[in-house]
Amino acid sequence: MPNNKNIILIGFMGVGKGSVAREIIKISEYMSVDTDDLIESMENRTVKKIFEQEGEAYFRNLEKKISLWLENCVKNTLISTGGGFYKQENLKDIGVVVFLNSPFDKILKRIKSHPNASKKLKKRPLLNDLKKAKELYKERLPEYMAVADIVIDVTDKSALECAKELLKKVKEHA
Repeated sequence: MPNNKNIILIGFMGVGKGSVAREIIKISEYMSVDTDDLIESMENRTVKKIFEQEGEAYFRNLEKKISLWLENCVKNTLISTGGGFYKQENLKDIGVVVFLNSPFDKILKRIKSHPNASKKLKKRPLLNDLKKAKELYKERLPEYMAVADIVIDVTDKSALECAKELLKKVKEHA
């Protein structure tokens, strides 16, 4: 485990990174940050707006800035990431990489069954085109697996169950 003792959550949009992160901070000493939230604060606009107004390349450059800051300045922190953050070259220097995994159909079902489903879907415009979203999922799955130090199957588990399993595996990995 890198010296900074960070945990980085990666996984497809809607897999539950935020939910698992909230449970981890309740049951551990970890603080938590979210890379998309950091970018939104930096830019004073939503990720959706950044993509609409500046494009993906601009957004990925912001992720690079955040990744360097995390590596150099953040310690003992749980870091939830956006769906594409796993591509950052310094990922392993930031912390131990934990991939939250679930089949695409289960992720979609999870989002649609959420009490705030319409808000969750609106926040993820890519899910408006399910065929395109599923292709992206299939493309990313082997990439997520390749960079992960630990894989947690979150399918049909509560966020708390996932959090407990994650903390146990991170401790074993250290």
